[in-house]
Amino acid sequence: MAPKNTTKKDLRAWDALTPPLADWILDSINSNGWGARMTPVQAATIPLFRRNTDVVVEAVTGSGKTLSYLIPAIDKIMSADESLKPHNVTGIIVSPTRELAQQIYDVLTTNILPFHPASAEILPTLKDEEEKRPASKEPVVVPQLLIAGLTKPRADLSFFVRKSPNLLIATPGRLAEMLASPLVKTSNLEVLVLDEADRLLDLGFKPQINTILGYLPKQRRTGLFSASMSEAVSELIRAGLRNPQRIAVTVKSLKDGSIIEERKTPASLQLTYMVLKASHKLPALAHLLQDLSPQPTKTIVFFNTCESVRYFAKVLPAIIPAGFELVPLHGKLRPETRDKNFARFLTATAPTILLCTDVAARGLDIPQVDLVVQDPPQDPKTYIHRAGRAGRAGRRGLAVVMLHPGREEDFIHFLDVRKTPVQPLRDPKISITDDEADRAAAKIRALAMADRDVFDMSHKAFPSFIRSYSKHEASSIFRITDLDWYELAKQYGLLQLPKMAELKGLEIDRTLGLGIDIQSIPYKDKVRERKRQIAVAEWKAAVENGDVAAAAQRVVATKKRNEAWSGKAEREEDRRKRRAKKDKKREAARLAGLTDEGKLEQQKLEELLAQVRAKVRKENGGDKMQVDGDVEDFDGFED
Repeated sequence: MAPKNTTKKDLRAWDALTPPLADWILDSINSNGWGARMTPVQAATIPLFRRNTDVVVEAVTGSGKTLSYLIPAIDKIMSADESLKPHNVTGIIVSPTRELAQQIYDVLTTNILPFHPASAEILPTLKDEEEKRPASKEPVVVPQLLIAGLTKPRADLSFFVRKSPNLLIATPGRLAEMLASPLVKTSNLEVLVLDEADRLLDLGFKPQINTILGYLPKQRRTGLFSASMSEAVSELIRAGLRNPQRIAVTVKSLKDGSIIEERKTPASLQLTYMVLKASHKLPALAHLLQDLSPQPTKTIVFFNTCESVRYFAKVLPAIIPAGFELVPLHGKLRPETRDKNFARFLTATAPTILLCTDVAARGLDIPQVDLVVQDPPQDPKTYIHRAGRAGRAGRRGLAVVMLHPGREEDFIHFLDVRKTPVQPLRDPKISITDDEADRAAAKIRALAMADRDVFDMSHKAFPSFIRSYSKHEASSIFRITDLDWYELAKQYGLLQLPKMAELKGLEIDRTLGLGIDIQSIPYKDKVRERKRQIAVAEWKAAVENGDVAAAAQRVVATKKRNEAWSGKAEREEDRRKRRAKKDKKREAARLAGLTDEGKLEQQKLEELLAQVRAKVRKENGGDKMQVDGDVEDFDGFED
C-alpha cells in the first residue's frame, strides 16, 4: 500500500486559495516579488471577500491591505457579465487622499493588469484622451482614476463615455460628482472598497460618502479597510454593510522576555521618543540624519501645519548636514506640484527628506523609508499611521517622536495604554547642548535678516503651530499654558514674537531681547522690496503730515494680514459673510412680496438713504476714515 502524503499544505500560499487564482494574477504576484505566501491580513481577508461576504478589516500599517481588496475586486469584475456592457461600473475603490488613490491606480495598472493580455491591450488607449477603447469579447478590467487637479469633472465624464471603465478609483468629492451623471450606471455594482475608512470620515467626507452610497445598490459586496476603526466607521458599518465579517490582524511580541503584548505596528519598526527642549529639536534632527548608522536614505519629517512645512523647507538647509534633498508636501500645494513632489521622493536615490503634513500619513506605500520624525499629532491615532511609513514589508525602520520635558512626557504612557509602546532613543552621539541650539537659531535668524520673505514665513508658521497645538485632542497633555515661548521662538529662529491673541496677558518681551530693527529687513526680491519701501514712505509721510486716517488705513491693511495668524479674523469674516448672505436672502424674499405701491415706497426710501450717506461723507472730509486715539506701530507691508 502506498504511503500517505503527510505534507501539510501551506494555507497562506497563494496557490492554496479556493477557488484558485487565475494564472496571470499569480504571475503578477511572483514577478513583483510579493512573496510566495500571503501576509496574515491577506490570508484572512481574500478568501472571505472573494465570496459574497462584507468585510471590515483592521490591520497594522504596512501589512498588505492593498492586495487584500484589489485581488477580490478584480475577481468580481472579471466574473461579472455586466462588466462588458458600456458605461457599467462594477467596482469602486474610494481613498481619502489623491496620493493614495494614485498609488492604488498605479499598482493596478503597472504591476497587475499588464499580466492579463486582454486588459493589457486596452491600457495604452487609456492614455489617449481622444481614442475610444476597443470593444472586448472577454472579461477585462478597465480602470479610471478620479482625483481633483488631475482633470476637470467635464473631462472625467468625457473619458468615462469614451472608455467605458468598469472600475473607478477615486477620492470622495470627485466620485460623488461623477456618480451624479445619468450616464454612469451603477445598478450592477459588484464591489465597493473604502480604503482608510476612518480617515475618510475624520477628514469630513461623511456627506460625500453618504451621497455615494445613495447611488449604489444595496446588493453589493463592501469592504472597509483601515489601520484603526473609529466610532464614525461603526456607524457606517451599521448603515451600509450586511452582516460583515470583522478581521483584526495584530502583531504580538515579547515584553521583558516573558509577557506577550499586542502591538499595532510591525515588529520591524522601532518606536522611540526623545525628550528635548524646543530649541534642541532641529539640532537633534541634524544628528539623527548624520549620526545614525547606517545613514538614512529616505526620511519623513511630519509637521502639523502647511505653514510649518513651507517655512522649514526654507530654513532647514542651514541646519541639516549637506547632501540631503528636501521635498515639501502639504495640502495647500497645487495638485500638480503635490504629484511632482511626491514622485520626486518616491524615485529619489540620493538621501532625501520629505517634509509633510498628514497628507502622507495614511495608506501610502513608500518603499525604503528608514526614518520618521514627528511632533505629536493633533489626533493621537495619527501617530501610528505616521510612524508606520517606516518599517514596511519587513524592512527595519526607526520612528522618533520629539516631546517637550514635563507634561508632554505623559504622551508616552498614553501610547502604552493604546498598545503602542515606545522606548527612549538611546544614542550617545545624539546629545544636544544649549550652545548648539543657540547656533542653530542664529543660522535661521541670519536667513530672516537677509530676506524679509523668510521673516514673513516665520510669522505665519509660528502662529499656525500654536493654533494647531491648542487643538490637540489629548488636551490634558498638550496645553498652551505649559509652553516655553522663548524656547519655541528660538526653535523657529524668530526675530520677534508675532502679535497673537494667545500672548495677551502674558509678561513676555515680544522683541526677545534681540533689539532688532524689524523695519530695516529687506526683501531679496527687488520688486517686492521697492513696493514695500513705497508703502513705508507713504505711511511715514501720512504720520508726519498728521493725516491720521491715511496712516491708520495702512495699519489696518497690515493688521488684517497679521490677525489671520490667530485665525480669529478669518472666523469672524466667515461669520460676517454668512450673516450678510442670510440678510440678502431675507431682503430679496421681502422685496419679492411687495406690491407695486410698496416697491415705489422702497425706491423712495433708498434714494433718501443715498442722500444721507452722501451728506455724511461730505461732512467727514470725503472718504477718509476717522479714528480715535494714537496711530498703532507699523509692522511692515507685503506686496
